[in-house]
Amino acid sequence: MSMKRLTATIAAAAACACALQLPACAPEETQRSAYFIRAEYDGESSLTGRVELDYFNDTGNALDCLKFNLWGNAFRRDAAASPVPSAARDKAYYAGESYGSMEITSAEGGNWRVCGEDENILEITFDQPVYPDERASCAIDFTLDLAKVNARTGVTEHGTVNLGNFYPVLCAYTRAGFAEYAYASVGDPFVSHAADYTVELAAPDGYAVAASGLPVFEKTENGVTTRRYELGAARDFAAVLSESFRTIGCSAAGAEVTYCYYDDEDAETVLAAAAESLQYFSDAFGQYPYPSFTVVQTPLTADGAEYPALAMISAGCSGEDAVRAAVHETAHQWWYAAVGNDGYAHAWQDEGLAEYSALMFFESHPRYGPTRPGMLGEARGAYRAYFSVYDQLFGGADTSMEREPGSFSGEYEYVNIVRNKGLMLFEALRDACGDEAFTAALKDYFGQYLSGIAPPEGLMAAFCRRADCEGIFDSFLSGKVII
Repeated sequence: MSMKRLTATIAAAAACACALQLPACAPEETQRSAYFIRAEYDGESSLTGRVELDYFNDTGNALDCLKFNLWGNAFRRDAAASPVPSAARDKAYYAGESYGSMEITSAEGGNWRVCGEDENILEITFDQPVYPDERASCAIDFTLDLAKVNARTGVTEHGTVNLGNFYPVLCAYTRAGFAEYAYASVGDPFVSHAADYTVELAAPDGYAVAASGLPVFEKTENGVTTRRYELGAARDFAAVLSESFRTIGCSAAGAEVTYCYYDDEDAETVLAAAAESLQYFSDAFGQYPYPSFTVVQTPLTADGAEYPALAMISAGCSGEDAVRAAVHETAHQWWYAAVGNDGYAHAWQDEGLAEYSALMFFESHPRYGPTRPGMLGEARGAYRAYFSVYDQLFGGADTSMEREPGSFSGEYEYVNIVRNKGLMLFEALRDACGDEAFTAALKDYFGQYLSGIAPPEGLMAAFCRRADCEGIFDSFLSGKVII
């Protein structure tokens, strides 16, 4: 992004933000789309479900179709790309190669087809257009076959059942139309609009469930327990099932905080870190928007995975690593869940900010061990080592930050460009603004884009209203900064 374009877009975003702050009549109640999902796990490797969507067209355009991501199809045998990083395949596929799929058995509401570059999109075409501010309904019946894999979606080596991205979900709508992103083994390609969720999840009796919310209703019949969940203004809904969970909990930030685990000697510390960081971020950035927050231990190839009101923490993390993962994923409740962004094209916007938010928490809570100088030193050292390796191997390194997942060679490059360099970007912004203005900028950003999808220019404008930060953004994002 050129300096001229960056300055222009920041100015436009700042003007828009200022306009939003002018006194006005009380806004009408927000209208959102609503999902009703029924799904049942068979206790082996299959989930059957039905998604009913009450869609509200807030795009400003007449639409003749809706498009849904079929993330579960990334695990099928003939998928175009591996759903896990190549370097982690042995760790992920603990029982050898294993495959899954998401089959659409029927759809109501219009003509439908499975399409996309990797059979990753379900398209439902209406008989009549849906105009702005109108509603439309559709229903999708599906079967999700789960691979034996330590990933967001699958049956893990410990027997936990990870149900991340387990149902057809509406693609985010952008200026270019529906964002038909394919699954990426590196980074997070999941971009969704906030919607209201009602989910009924059934499983054989004996399974405990950690989910994006707490059950509001539960019943057991014929050996099957069904739990009903409700979560408003959420981008997604996820769950982890297990026959061996232990559970501890407390309250923080007006929410019930729970830690579900099966093997963690430091469980009380992980719970305390999650609860204290939830409170800290709520005080620093804006009120936590959900009535509950659950952290769950489960095998993953990464350190963690974030979902609204739910954070998966890798069973491979222990001690301080588990605490850091829990705090980082808790920060994602603000930067990804509450305030959305296009993590496919602008991953630094939530990953870098979540990591810097974790730094802020540890800075104010020294008893956990990590420090601001320590985290910055680790990030800087790792980034310089990455640059040196790539310079020697390839005669240079692409250090620009506005990159899609497919442009990264693997997790190593992604982490250094998105998370480590992202951490240093926000440290530079804090130095430019000062502590008070830095936090105020994030509070404004949260308030303006709560439940929305924030463009990077919106985040830039929040800082550039307070200090001369255009050059900082340009040098980091373009790759020109020397670290």
